[in-house]
Amino acid sequence: METGKSRFAKRTGSVRPDGFTDAAGNPVKNALLLAIPDREFGLLRPHLEYLELPHHQILQEPGQKIEYAYFLNHGMISLVILTSDGRSVEVAIVGNEGMVGTSLAVGLNRGPHRAIIQISASGFRVKSELLGEVLSRTPELRLIMNRYVLIQGLQVAQIAACNRLHEVEQRLARWLLMCQDRIGSEEFPMTHEFLAQMLGTGRPSVSLAAGILQRAGMIENIRGTVKIVNRKGLEGSSCECYAAMRQFSANMGI
Repeated sequence: METGKSRFAKRTGSVRPDGFTDAAGNPVKNALLLAIPDREFGLLRPHLEYLELPHHQILQEPGQKIEYAYFLNHGMISLVILTSDGRSVEVAIVGNEGMVGTSLAVGLNRGPHRAIIQISASGFRVKSELLGEVLSRTPELRLIMNRYVLIQGLQVAQIAACNRLHEVEQRLARWLLMCQDRIGSEEFPMTHEFLAQMLGTGRPSVSLAAGILQRAGMIENIRGTVKIVNRKGLEGSSCECYAAMRQFSANMGI
């Protein structure tokens, strides 16, 4: 499977065998950071703060000032829309191919989503004010971040259409594929209740869809864990939304 890092390497030629590290020596695995030239990374490097991010930690709330941008090495973050009656639905997911805090790339310091850790993560954060200062001197990083804003906007729109137009079984297959692309694992610690929240549907519907995929030999449900056992089959069961998002990202060099 081609990763965001390898696609960026083909486009920019900037990913070297030794890679990047922060000032403390922690390796950088985030595709956006690995794509920038050495000079630009040198300007950003002093401001990178490495941290471990536990499951369910909330990084940002809708409408509140964005304090930090986050660049993951590992793990996964969900961007979630909240409604006044307490319901929620996931509108985008972020792994080490992207960042959280995309509003900062276009000069805004607030965003519409809750950003929450869904799979325990590690990576770097940068204070929003410092990132803004660095972006004024790093045109390639600014270009890459703006390109990612466009990619994430497409993801939000495609998922909105998917949730409205496609069956739960197709949506579940699409979500699991997107998840695997970002964390590189076949197993995810996911309950059906959690999946229902992310897909904006009821738990019985998710359990029924998961049962169909399991009987078809594509996944296994094991006590709060979902395992992909037949990725090709899962791709066939997904709607066209997954392929559309992958294709658009590839065309944009991400």
